[in-house]
Amino acid sequence: MNFSEIKINDNIKKSLVELNFITTTEIQSEAIPFLLENKTDLIALAQTGTGKTAAFGIPVINQIIEKEKYTQCIILCPTRELCIQITKDFDTLSKYMNIKINAVYGGTDIKSQIKSLSKGNHIIVGTPGRVIDLIKRKKINLERIKTVVMDEADEMLNMGFQKDIDTILQRTPNNKQTLLFSATMPKEVLKISKKYMKKPHMIEVSKRNEGAKNITHSYHIVGNKEKYSALRRLCDFNPSIYGIVFCRTRRECKEVSSKLMRDGYNADALHGDLSQSQRDHVMSNFRNKNLEILVATDVAARGLDVDDITHIINYNLPDDNEVYIHRSGRTARANKKGKSIIIATNRNLRKIKAIEKMINKKIDLKEIPTGDMICEKQLLNLINKVIESPVDNQIDKYLPGITEKLAHLDKDSLIKHFVSVEFNRFLSFYKNSPDLKTKDKFDLESKNNKDLVRFHMNVGKKNGVGAQHILGLINDKIQKRNMFIGKIDIMKNFSFFEVEKEYEDEIKSQLNNIKWRGAKLKLEIAKEFHKSKTSKSKKKRKKFRKKSK
Repeated sequence: MNFSEIKINDNIKKSLVELNFITTTEIQSEAIPFLLENKTDLIALAQTGTGKTAAFGIPVINQIIEKEKYTQCIILCPTRELCIQITKDFDTLSKYMNIKINAVYGGTDIKSQIKSLSKGNHIIVGTPGRVIDLIKRKKINLERIKTVVMDEADEMLNMGFQKDIDTILQRTPNNKQTLLFSATMPKEVLKISKKYMKKPHMIEVSKRNEGAKNITHSYHIVGNKEKYSALRRLCDFNPSIYGIVFCRTRRECKEVSSKLMRDGYNADALHGDLSQSQRDHVMSNFRNKNLEILVATDVAARGLDVDDITHIINYNLPDDNEVYIHRSGRTARANKKGKSIIIATNRNLRKIKAIEKMINKKIDLKEIPTGDMICEKQLLNLINKVIESPVDNQIDKYLPGITEKLAHLDKDSLIKHFVSVEFNRFLSFYKNSPDLKTKDKFDLESKNNKDLVRFHMNVGKKNGVGAQHILGLINDKIQKRNMFIGKIDIMKNFSFFEVEKEYEDEIKSQLNNIKWRGAKLKLEIAKEFHKSKTSKSKKKRKKFRKKSK
């Protein structure tokens, strides 16, 4: 569908022409016509980078009554960055209309926001905490709201905004239209939809098993101690990199970014421990491409909308496989190509297979580039820069002196001296560098044939246990880098995990009866683990035959 076919305000169409918006994305072609023709509540499930903002922004702006100066729409989103980005997009879409849009978010002076709100507004874009603060101060009035939009609702709930969202929605009229945009549909989001939405229409695009078409996915297997070295090599092998390195924790984010900066890379970090001014400074540098590499946690990168990102590097895989889709979706925007790279250990192989099924794409196993490969790539990149560099004719007047100075050098010697000025750092660093190959590398299929044992453990979700905690416990107590850890299942009151049978006794002796997460651990072998599906199905068939007789 083309935007020119959609029946919307001519002033919005004028803005779309300037933005070179011609063809709608899938979510836009589904959501925009529906919202223009219906006042029904809507749940839209779509991944990052699918054009969600315009999907709800165009219908919202189209229905604003410009001469009415009260707040007609409120948009709730999880982070300051996303709040600012939505506001900028709305300002652009409504460029030729007389619509006042205010952004309100924490981490900045509330007085300036109050002053801006006092001048009137049609649309408010805000983070839940700051919106509630302003409601309590009686600076935001939602009594006449026509539309409520919850963008990235799943992430707002992950960040603990459940009560805030309840409080805000309770202040809005019953006859409003509620639009809920989310990448996933966890139970908490479903509860909100049931409580506050009336027979919502459902749209689902970019389903879980669909990876972006222009993204190539690959993984490299290294040992835990070699992960940073692998990261350096991947950065060096991609001289034009403009990417994000994703870490699981703030601590890891700080460590990786500090190492990169120490080693001379144009990098910085984005994590929850930064002040708002520090976050703004980092994001400004990254958007302006003064930074080549941004090291970030998933929460800190929420709402980060930057074009032209070439690489997403997963320094560690997230606990939730769907978060991998969020990460990779930040590259290959606007029909450009991008790469999503996983720096993996042997323990990640099952998870990679699960992600492959989810995105319905092969994730290719690749070797970490060798020192020779990197030097060759960097050298050719340098030569290309020289060839493509524009020549300023003012240099002509200096040529006689330069020529005289270089007269004693033949062609080959001149090239070597010239290249060495820029290139000696790489040559010296990678001289005699070993290949980063794990000697014990194996594929998933061979491990599936290994004899595994499944443990039952008496702690679960109620103890605050996640898969990462069990992995951490095993790594801490059983310091065997090559030990394979299989499937981990977390229940409410207990958990299961799989390990190689050869480590059964060691697991029992090291983990049983220790105090962990407020409980005394009790481990035992899950007996049902050794019963095959085939034998179960045979028993069912026998029972059926007996009954039939």
